[in-house]
Amino acid sequence: MSHPYTQDLRHCFTAQSGAHPLDHAAVDAKRAALLPHLKELRASARAKGQPLYEIILRRDDLKAAEPVVQHLLNNTTDLCLLGVGGSGLGAQAVAQLKGWRTPAVMDRVGSNLRFHVFDNLDGASFAHALQTLDLKTTRFLIVSKSGSTGETLMQALAVADTLTKAGGAKYMKHHFAAVTEPTDNPVRRFATEIGCPVLDHPLDIGGRYSVLSLVGMLPAMLLGLDAVRMRDGALAVWNRVLQDDAAEPVEGAALAIAAAEAGFGELVLMPYGDRFERFGAWWRQLWAESVGKQGQGQAASTALGPVDQHSQLQLYLDGPNVRAFTVLSAAQKGEGPRPDKAFAERIGAGYVGGHALGDLVAAQTRATAETLARRGRPVRTMTVESFDEHALGGLFMHFMLETILAAKLMGIDPLDQPAVEEGKRLARAYLAEARG
Repeated sequence: MSHPYTQDLRHCFTAQSGAHPLDHAAVDAKRAALLPHLKELRASARAKGQPLYEIILRRDDLKAAEPVVQHLLNNTTDLCLLGVGGSGLGAQAVAQLKGWRTPAVMDRVGSNLRFHVFDNLDGASFAHALQTLDLKTTRFLIVSKSGSTGETLMQALAVADTLTKAGGAKYMKHHFAAVTEPTDNPVRRFATEIGCPVLDHPLDIGGRYSVLSLVGMLPAMLLGLDAVRMRDGALAVWNRVLQDDAAEPVEGAALAIAAAEAGFGELVLMPYGDRFERFGAWWRQLWAESVGKQGQGQAASTALGPVDQHSQLQLYLDGPNVRAFTVLSAAQKGEGPRPDKAFAERIGAGYVGGHALGDLVAAQTRATAETLARRGRPVRTMTVESFDEHALGGLFMHFMLETILAAKLMGIDPLDQPAVEEGKRLARAYLAEARG
């Protein structure tokens, strides 16, 4: 089976681009500094002590999820995911493989199923959703690792209250399922109270790293995607890391930290194609929450091509040279409609006539990377031959391993988020004050 993607660093260095302070020697030095961490990562995987490796080898959890899939799809028109941050972003990236939330498909992911993700708490929009959805045929998947996420609990309880007031209390269990860690927590108590199915969130995998667990794989199964193939794509990346000191995630981590030390304080992920948009949002959280600690970390930004060529590219090309770029794309050449060549020539647009829409996107992708490089902006390109489950699983794992290794070089823990917890505690205190 082929590797899920290709990675090209040629445009990161001055020999292939305009002058800037990042060079081969700096990246090579960081890659050498990663060797002890890489050895440790490999040892933990081989000793079955690496959760990200263990989860992609499992199949029993997928088998256990099959009845829950049937439960949530029974007489269902609308499937709603309640989960914030890592509990929702990965599932959204997965759903976009089906075209969800793209201009062509919007919220529909099958002939009869509409998929909704309520990952931002907003009283007005959530109230409108509950008034608009046909609650008799709407199902809700609650996802919370800790089981105590305030936004998710508020939404679940609001749905339960709305169903009760509509006379559906005795059918409550048919409307819900949950994924949460196997501890005594509010989400698990909610599931027990109403009698709905609940699946286990791994204790040793944090939310932003959880997409290849049931957090992302259950939504994949619900949407008719192949979860095994997605995990196989992730395994292909792990196998490369286990065998090669210059594997793609290793080179990516070395590049990121070398770029930071060269003055590039922002990383920009710019995928080309509608179905990559939520993947960018998933990556942004992963990087920001993992490396932004102890006064360290690069900003994580996303743009979407080709549309953001018309909103961000001028800044990228002619603004401060403080950004390093990853241009991510799927092979698009030959995809889409082909305008009539003669008609295009008659209106003065002969350069697009006879070409598929995907031909223009492919040309724009290449042109953006090369133009950035000529302006002295370090640019990594990543390409998948076909954007499918195998490729997406590989990309998920690539960026998780890249992030973990980069954090190791920085001497920080990539798995915690201590600063965020303070805000959560304050929000709970203010709620308590308001109630009192």
